[in-house]
Amino acid sequence: MPKNWKTIGKMLTFKEKVIVTILLLAIATSFVVWAGSFYFNFTKAVPKNGGAYIEGIVGQPLYINPLLSQTSEADLDLVQLVFSGLFKYDKNGKVVADLAEGYSVSDDQREYTISLKKGVLWHDGIALDANDVFFTFNILQDPSYKSPLRQSLQGVDVSLIDDYTIKFSLKNPYIGFLENLTVGLLPKHIWENIAPEKFALAENNLHPVGSGPYAFSIFQKDSGGNILTLQLVANKTYYDKVGYISKITFNFYPDDEQLIAAYNKKEVMGMGSIPPDSIKDIKNAKSTNIHKLVIPRYFSVFFNQTKNVALADDNVRSALTLSVNRQEIIDKILYGKGIALSSPFFPQMQGYKNDSNANIDIERANKILDDAGWVLDASENVRKKDSQTLAFELVTTDWPELNQSAELLKEQWAKIGAKVTVKVLTVSDLQQNYIRTREYDSILFGQAVSFNPDLYSFWHSSQKHDPGLNLSLFDNKDADALLEDLRQQTDQNKRIENYQKFQDILAKETPAVFLYSRYYLYPVSTGVQGMDVENINNPAQRFVDVNSWYVKTKRVLK
Repeated sequence: MPKNWKTIGKMLTFKEKVIVTILLLAIATSFVVWAGSFYFNFTKAVPKNGGAYIEGIVGQPLYINPLLSQTSEADLDLVQLVFSGLFKYDKNGKVVADLAEGYSVSDDQREYTISLKKGVLWHDGIALDANDVFFTFNILQDPSYKSPLRQSLQGVDVSLIDDYTIKFSLKNPYIGFLENLTVGLLPKHIWENIAPEKFALAENNLHPVGSGPYAFSIFQKDSGGNILTLQLVANKTYYDKVGYISKITFNFYPDDEQLIAAYNKKEVMGMGSIPPDSIKDIKNAKSTNIHKLVIPRYFSVFFNQTKNVALADDNVRSALTLSVNRQEIIDKILYGKGIALSSPFFPQMQGYKNDSNANIDIERANKILDDAGWVLDASENVRKKDSQTLAFELVTTDWPELNQSAELLKEQWAKIGAKVTVKVLTVSDLQQNYIRTREYDSILFGQAVSFNPDLYSFWHSSQKHDPGLNLSLFDNKDADALLEDLRQQTDQNKRIENYQKFQDILAKETPAVFLYSRYYLYPVSTGVQGMDVENINNPAQRFVDVNSWYVKTKRVLK
């Protein structure tokens, strides 16, 4: 055969040899393309174990401890990955079982009996059981340990039934109680001999042992003692689906600017939230997915009717509400990365009711004020009624987003003849000298709820004074009754009805102007796949489906 090819080769001219070569190459190329097409048409990419993910965070870890982590987002992020609780939040922000195998609730809704999964191990290989649960909640309730979560379990009795059963007894029914059981558990065998006064100083706060999807590995510090990086590894004995990604490393930065610079240099693959105005600073935008997660934090102007006569007028508050252009605030200050709100309720919540009266209507706002006797003094561009002037002070914190929003509100309200003086304060000054004392005409501030909201502490009349969070000093008997019933009501249809009635009361009484919620912006490299979370109750919950993330793939037959 080779001789025949040689003979044929001698018979061909140079031009014919070129043509034959080109034809052979074309056939070979066609075969490769066909084979590749066949491969991709009859196979699919699936996650493969292995690889690493590196995320950048602003801040420093201090307490990787679920009972102490509430004041630091860096700590909360790490706690989310390292620890697990009886219950957890799913990708839609709903409470689901985690370490709990099952649970029952007594007929009077005051006793929760929870059975634990068996075979669960702590990261050091020791078995986890109900003794760890009992130990954790006893520490949480003990004031000498100074956990910020202590208030959430006040009046709750915890009983150890057996090694895999625990019971919680409440003084009063509370429909949202399971959310209090999402806190991560501590291993008794590690923490039981640490005295309360040494709890916050213990070495295990930075060398944590949990039962979550990822386990602590190592960290690196600089010469000043600052933690530069901290590495977690997949928990191979995890009771749920073991994570695909083998290692997750966190790099810590002092500010957003240095974090974004690190992302642009590809030192990190993701960033734990950045402000909306920083999106433009991302250089490798084409290789970045910016996940817009909905988080139930709303920002509002709360009116203190006891401090300002004009704001005590229902017509004034209604006019102020109608003259707010929420979309302008979102577009100019949040760069479009926000949701306009007309109440504390989000579209993702049961019972949400859109208030059409919250739409901007300057003409109607002016008519309301005219009819109520508030006359515009054209020389001063401010309305007056008898001896009163439509003027008030708006206080807020020195967070750029809020002081810019305050200035824009000042401009919007000037269009209906309201004179607003903006006062910008440090967070500590605002908290100590204004919020705690309720010494303000109005305040621009944010409040965080959950997707199953319990609004009692924010709007019940018993919460008008510190440490309550009723910033409008709202006092309405019908609203109080609804909020009290919602804490105990198990009938979902009745809950939805009560939620909507409560929103109707807020719309009528206008104790505050509800403005917006900002998206939690989570930029991550397109090389990281499998993220499916949509609604998060707090920033750390962006990791609720972390064991489904992957950076490596393999192809298998369809």
